[in-house]
Amino acid sequence: MGTISTRVPEDLEAELEAYLDEERLDRSTAVRKLLAEGLEAWRRERALDRFVDGGLSLSAAAEFADCSVWEFADLVEDTDAAWVAADHLEADLDEL
Repeated sequence: MGTISTRVPEDLEAELEAYLDEERLDRSTAVRKLLAEGLEAWRRERALDRFVDGGLSLSAAAEFADCSVWEFADLVEDTDAAWVAADHLEADLDEL
């Protein structure tokens, strides 16, 4: 397991301390959990952006986001982005 060390502003550290107390976690576990959640959100946002821009098909974007096609379709629906296009549909059918 790798090690990451960073300095944070006092207000962020205070918020982390509140999180530690609320979740009853040690600092290392809490930071790993928050980092994993943040990276998951980043992957999903990036997949959504690339999908809406036409860079990824629905199934490829779902794979990139590390979720099922149905979960990813729900994410897309939540963004209110128009996402059904002929090229997306053809790419998804080709992948099946």
